[in-house]
Amino acid sequence: MRFATLRIDDTLTAARIEGDRAVLVDASHAVDAYLRREHLMETGEVDARTAHYARVSPSPAHILCIGLNYRSHIQQLERPTPAYPTFFAKFPSTLTGPLDDITLPRISDHIDGEAELAVIVGRRLSRVGVNEANEAIAGYTVANDMSLRDWQHRTTEALQGKVFDRSTPLGPVLVTPDELDNARGLTVTFTVDGVEWQRGSTSDLLFTPAELLAYCSTFLTLEPGDVILTGTPGRTSAAETTLSPGRTLVTAVEGIGAAVNPTSADPLPDTRLLWQECGPR
Repeated sequence: MRFATLRIDDTLTAARIEGDRAVLVDASHAVDAYLRREHLMETGEVDARTAHYARVSPSPAHILCIGLNYRSHIQQLERPTPAYPTFFAKFPSTLTGPLDDITLPRISDHIDGEAELAVIVGRRLSRVGVNEANEAIAGYTVANDMSLRDWQHRTTEALQGKVFDRSTPLGPVLVTPDELDNARGLTVTFTVDGVEWQRGSTSDLLFTPAELLAYCSTFLTLEPGDVILTGTPGRTSAAETTLSPGRTLVTAVEGIGAAVNPTSADPLPDTRLLWQECGPR
């Protein structure tokens, strides 16, 4: 099954996607819709081709992201293979819709994108094994972990480069695990104006989605609607060093779909000099 969260008249509404039909259902968002799939009440229908898709999980309690989780990417960076998953976090304010415009902030000179398979948690998890974690996956979707690389590498902590507002497209749809063979062997790509910057396969993941959820649950109680970004493949030789306004970003995962996001210039001024005036001396 395929679910989406649609914006209709400034209200978020869950929908079941059936070809060109988006069947509106009585649930606040896609994760609720899937968890309550036996008791859903249909409330209407819109054209899935022209619907306004919002982020699949509108307000997750937690957004956890995994670094260095594609073997080929680890080799490309000439890093040792990690024994444990490498985590950083995002906030709900970083999420945006899969077709929304992304404003590139002037405060950065090196903005990059990363295609990722995202996992949506279906029920509360605390200190569970891999099998139970696998059964608790509500579904999979597409994400782009956009980053301010110059800010990311200012310190040993990546957070400040990963959380700029409305920078992480999530969607367009949540696809249930049974339709994707638990996300095995899916092609993941990222293109900019039709030029391929990334290509990989989820068969290359070091830690599987279920392993990541189980590991997370040992130190954090995961809640329904939580989002886990599972890592990103390496870059192609055609990839440029930075994104700029006026480009079209296409982040795709086989069997799920694509987030298609145009980029635009920041209307706000560059405040880096203002910070330096009041910063440490």
